[in-house]
Formats: sequence, C-alpha cells, structure tokens
Amino acid sequence: MAPANAPRPWRALAVVGILLAGLYLAVGLTGETKPKLGLDLRGGTQAILTAETTGGGKVTSSALSKAVDIIRQRVNGIGVAEAQVTTQGNDHIVVAVPGAGHDEVVNRVGKTAQLRFRQVLAQGAPGPTTATPQVTPSASGSPATSATPKTSTSAKPATSSSPRGRVLSGDLLAAGSSASPAPSATPTPTPSASAAAGNGSGVLPKDATAQELYATIDCTKPKVRESLANLDVPDKQIVACQQDGSAKYLLDKATVLGTMIKGASAVLGQQGWEVDLSFNGKGTSAWGRLTQKAYDAGSGSPQNLVAIVLDGQVVSAPRIINPILGGQAQITGSFTESEAKDLANVLKYGALPLKFELSSVSTVSPTLGSDQLHGGLIAGAIGLGLVLIYSFIYYRLLGLLVLFSLGLSGGLLYAATCLLGHSINYTLTLAGIAGFIVAVGITADSFVVYFERIKDELHEGRATSLRSAVERAWPRARRTILSADTVSILAAVILYLLSVGGVRGFAFTLGLSTLSDLFIVFFFTKPLMSLLVRTRLYRTPHRFSGLSIDRIGRTAQPPLRASRPTATKEA
Repeated sequence: MAPANAPRPWRALAVVGILLAGLYLAVGLTGETKPKLGLDLRGGTQAILTAETTGGGKVTSSALSKAVDIIRQRVNGIGVAEAQVTTQGNDHIVVAVPGAGHDEVVNRVGKTAQLRFRQVLAQGAPGPTTATPQVTPSASGSPATSATPKTSTSAKPATSSSPRGRVLSGDLLAAGSSASPAPSATPTPTPSASAAAGNGSGVLPKDATAQELYATIDCTKPKVRESLANLDVPDKQIVACQQDGSAKYLLDKATVLGTMIKGASAVLGQQGWEVDLSFNGKGTSAWGRLTQKAYDAGSGSPQNLVAIVLDGQVVSAPRIINPILGGQAQITGSFTESEAKDLANVLKYGALPLKFELSSVSTVSPTLGSDQLHGGLIAGAIGLGLVLIYSFIYYRLLGLLVLFSLGLSGGLLYAATCLLGHSINYTLTLAGIAGFIVAVGITADSFVVYFERIKDELHEGRATSLRSAVERAWPRARRTILSADTVSILAAVILYLLSVGGVRGFAFTLGLSTLSDLFIVFFFTKPLMSLLVRTRLYRTPHRFSGLSIDRIGRTAQPPLRASRPTATKEA
C-alpha cells in the first residue's frame, strides 16, 4: 500500500486533459477557430471626429486630451482591444478600430453622453397641438399645467412587487397626460412657430418659449429632434423628444446631472435589459429631492414622471412610485443587451467635454500585413526550435519533457486567444505575438530551474534514488519558479495599466503566457516527471537520461541506487 502522502500525478494530468478538452470544445461551439487579428495585421475602420464646443468657443488642447482618454476607455470598455485613438490638428480625433463592420462602435464612442434628469411638466403625442401649456407653481411646490392637449389618454404605470422604491418605467408613450385641470384660455401659437415646427426643417424660432415650442414642434421629424437636442441647457426648461420620436415632453430644469454618477452597469431585470446607476454624495441628495418632488405631484399627474435625458433626447420617463433616498436609479426601456451595455459604458466613463461630429468613416488597410505576420511566426518557430535543440543537447531525454510542456502551452494559449476574441473581442497584434515569443523563454527557465534542482540533489548525495531526487527537488524549485513568475506577472500588470496601444497587447500576452507557465509546471511538468522516473528508461540514471552521475559528478554517499517500486505488507 502506498503512503498516504504519496504524490498522485495522474490526478493532475487528468485536470490538464479535462481543461484542454473543455477549451477546444468551447472553441468548436463558438466557431472561433482562429484568433482575431489586430489593426496592424488585418486593417479595420477609421473614423475622424470633429470637435466643437457647446458655446461656439475655441477647442482647447486640455479638453481634446480629456476626450481622447474617455474615448479610449469607452473603446476598451466595449471590449475592442488595440484600438488607436489619436488627435489630429487642433480639433480632430482619429479613432481606428480593428476589423471591418465596426461603424456602430465608432459612432458610439463619439457620443457626448450628457445625461440629465428632469421632472416632466407635460407629456403628449409627438405632433403639433392647438394648446400651449401654461406652467405655474402648485400649492405643493411642484409645477402644474393649467391646460392640456385636446386629445388625452391616461398613461399606464408599471406594476412592481419591489418595496425598495426603485424607478420603474411603464407604457409612458401614450399621447397626452393624465392630469385633468380645468382648461383655460391659451394663446394661439405664433405663425412663425407653427411654420418652423411643421416644415420639418429643424429651424426653430429663437424667440419661442418652451411652452410655445411644446405646442408647435413635431417630434416625428428627425431634424426637429436634432435641433431640440442642441437646446438642452441644464438651467432652463426645455422641450425634448423621445429618442424614437414617439412622444414629446416639456421638462423642468435639470437638478441631477451625469457628472453626479458614480457607477453604471447593464443588468437583466424583470422587464428586460436595463442600466443601473449609483450616485455620489451630491448626486444622492439631489436625486432624493427630485424623486420626492415628483412623488408629491401624485400618481395621476405627468409631473410624477422623471425624464432621463441623454444628449438632449428622452431615453425613458419612469413614474416615481415613492421617493428614492439611497442614491440608486435605473434606466429601463426597450434595450437590447448590446444597447444596455453600450449605454452603461459611455455613462460609466463620463461625458465628453466636447461635442463631436462624425466627419468621415473609411476602411484602412493593415500597416504590417500578412507578410509581417508570417515573418513573426517564423521567427517564433525558429526561437522555439533553438530552445528545444539546446534542451536535447544539454538534458538529453529530458528534452522530451520540455517538448511536451511547450506543445501543451501552445495549445492552451491558442484556444484561450480564440475564446478571448469571441468573449471580449480581444485582438492579437504583432506586439502580442512578441509577448508570446518572449514567454517561451520564461517557460524554459522553469524547466531549467527544476532540472538543475534535481541534479543538485543527486550531486550532493541527498537523494538515494532518482525518484527521491525528483520529489526532494520540487519544493525548492517550486519556490524559485513562483518568485520568478510573480515578478513577471507584476511587470506585465504594471505595464498594461500604465501604457496604451500595442504595448498593452505585449503586456497582456506576456501575463497570459506566464500564468500558463505556472499552470503547466504545477499540473503537467512535475506530475509527468514523477511518472517518467518510474519507467525502466529513467529508473537508473544513464548517459542519455540527462541525469547521469558521470556527467553531473557526485560528492557524497551513500551510493545512488536504482529506484524500484516497493510493496508494503498489510497489517
């Protein structure tokens, strides 16, 4: 019977086999059988964004630099690795994204992402009406409308079993509002306002009040929606359209801004995909006051709604079922998973300090191309071949262990790269390939450390057999390997966090390869070595084993004996 603490190498090798099979099964199921290549190897999409200030002033270099940082974070947050974001001149930003068909990503990174929360004063159908709402303070301090459009239906608030006071969206796109105060005489819209709203040109009268615009504008016209978005000023009442043009709103001044957001994440809720927001200290107080004010207006009033306005357009207008004092909010709507994640991403990294117009979108050819890719792969193969040749010359048959371990490492890294390309759009650049090549040396170092520790045990006479030398050498070799690989991982992490562009790709692959080295040494190299020394070929050290006493010398006794399996009698 074997001792209780005897190593069981077959268990570790089984773990390796299961992991390798699982990775390649996932590769087959996803259909990603090849790694995604980066901008320098396969080309991609390039967009030029022109910066503008909201007040028409000069674009400063500091604002442009901040915009570059935010756009770069947004691109990485979406999962597209190795994108290039650079400035061009005094007012242009160039965004280059790997691969074709990324126009939607390019469009989203240029989003201003000015998020504001406003209390709704009136809500109605998107077309022009014949009445202008007169907004006056109510007894409770909440504004109220003294007139409503002629056609009015009740909005249907959402139902929820949640007692936590969350913001919920219902079917809030119905025409009109549920408020029903007695109608009063209202002024007829001016001809200029009516003409401007009805022609769909997007030219709005400069002297029209928010109430006049609400009565006359037509939100079904895309140009009108765009013009209204440009009038989104935080300290003024505004008119805004639903993003799809299905409703229009008269909104109060913004008291909660996007700059007060602390975090944003996309989650799958009961009504579909939504974006959860958390506010900082100032935002928590402001959000509590806004929801209290809307709650006090009563559930039958349009002022019970809080509009979530992104870049001048209403994303959703949830009804407040009770005040929210915990600094939490939800943006709900007909979001797909991609739309919810994109919105959370742009809100998480903050609003751009400038407005951007998409000047051009074009396809760019690879800067290096397939010839350079093949050259890099050939260079890696030559380096790997030299390592193997050296291992066979110096360690003889132990070179087989190096060959198997490096082959397994290559298989694991290839599958991991394919799956990362599918899950987070990781793209492999020439710098990343260089990281893999450098990591071959790190993996080879681990073998050298372990083999030399085994030779030390034999040379010093501390081991009576090759099998015992393998087990005695492992604890010392393990500490050295862990220390060396930890330093490499720390260097890769620091380099990844402090660098941009291709250097980050190098750091990522270097760190990934180092983690792979640790896994292979612990779960494959050591267990396989324990099995090899039990075979006839390695049971007695000879000149071809790489551990011959004639080659490494001996300074201590007792003499080395052949390691043979021993049996112990049952008690």
